[in-house]
Amino acid sequence: QLQLVESGGGLVQPGGSLRLSCAASGFSLDFYVVGWFRRAPGKEREGVSFISTSGYSTNYADSVKGRFTISRDAAKDTAYLQMNSLKPEDTAVYYCAIVKSLYDKTFVPTEEYEYDYWGQGIQVTVSS
Repeated sequence: QLQLVESGGGLVQPGGSLRLSCAASGFSLDFYVVGWFRRAPGKEREGVSFISTSGYSTNYADSVKGRFTISRDAAKDTAYLQMNSLKPEDTAVYYCAIVKSLYDKTFVPTEEYEYDYWGQGIQVTVSS
């Protein structure tokens, strides 16, 4: 069973930064696209950022462009979401998700239904 372990969440003041990690447990992340999603209180889950297997293709929601950066480290089988200039509206449970992509190294799906495996979610709270 593929398992994703998220870490790095917590409470931060507006304007602060956090880095979320999504580690693959027991398997290689090499052939998986990674996406970060979030669900704010009272809202539906939404896509935040996505990165292809090669790492060369990325995609960001308009609400986080210029503030968040997605990356991946093949040696550690881990993907990251660096979140800077955090705002109260970034408060949500953040999820990482993966989908296998064997051939297209630039494939970056952005819809929830396109992802097969999900982490348990981690809370990010932006508040003074």
